[in-house]
Amino acid sequence: MNIVLDHIKERILSLPGLVIILLTVMITMLFFGAYTISVSEVFAAIFEEKQGASNFLILNIRLPRILLAGLIGAGLSVSGAMIQGLFRNPLADQTLIGVTSGAMLFAILSIVFMGSLLVILPAFISQFFVALFAFLGGLLTTFLVYRISRQHGQVQVGTMLLAGIAISAFAAAISGAFIYISDDQQLRDITFWSLGSLSGANWTQLAIAGPIIIIGTLLLTRFDKSLNAILLGEQEAAYLGINVGRVKKSIILLTSLIIGICIGISGIIGFIGLIIPHFLRLLKGTDFTYLIKSSALVGAIFLILADTIARTIISPAELPIGILTALIGAPFFLWILVRNRPRKYIL
Repeated sequence: MNIVLDHIKERILSLPGLVIILLTVMITMLFFGAYTISVSEVFAAIFEEKQGASNFLILNIRLPRILLAGLIGAGLSVSGAMIQGLFRNPLADQTLIGVTSGAMLFAILSIVFMGSLLVILPAFISQFFVALFAFLGGLLTTFLVYRISRQHGQVQVGTMLLAGIAISAFAAAISGAFIYISDDQQLRDITFWSLGSLSGANWTQLAIAGPIIIIGTLLLTRFDKSLNAILLGEQEAAYLGINVGRVKKSIILLTSLIIGICIGISGIIGFIGLIIPHFLRLLKGTDFTYLIKSSALVGAIFLILADTIARTIISPAELPIGILTALIGAPFFLWILVRNRPRKYIL
């Protein structure tokens, strides 16, 4: 019996198996929402050129939202896996080391200082500017945490987490100051970023985020063998001919770009970059050749399901998706801490 279950688990967690699950989830979630749509209407909207309310709902609201949720889930999960490999700590993610707070701060700065300009610009240009600022904030905070935690050529995990907490607190304080001086419209925009939402998903946002997340993820897969070597130690990886410095800088740049565009489009959606890679690591080990690709697929599946729950659980209203992912991710994070805590304490 155990052999059969292990075989089923291996088939499900294989990359082809995850691709099939992802496609199935994407198609199935088209049926769920505030308004009920039949199977025939969904297939008619996809394969036939017809006009109607159901076609508009499927092709212009649900389909781009599902695709955007998948892309953002994949981007955040892959970024979390790469940050964990970079710092050699399974509990590291973009939230804990201050990347999210830095990206959020710069997004708020763009909203407050460019508020009047963003209103008159086309929507996709405004979103591009906010995403660009979020990227710069994420890149800056990642660089600061990395530099502070690096001592004698080694990244000190304790210092990294403390630096992330300090920078997050500093960024939150500055964000609070700008929230205090913002007007009503800016306050509504900032609230959107802080809670996270995909309610405004459209094909324009998909065209902005899609190429960046896809290309960034594909580039990150090139560092799978390098991260496997870095897990052994930076000096050992250097002995194997890996340019550790270049690998780290590339990962920092690409993950900051992906996190920045995700936050710029959807706001803060926390814990995905922590729980998805860690969950897969518990099931399949630390091989980044598998972990990067599977994190992208499972992250996409998870966020599509979470977004569907968020837009249907209190229908016709919507629950901000950042609240839902925090409700799921925070208990999981506490479970990890309890599971890995030392058995004995010295007082």
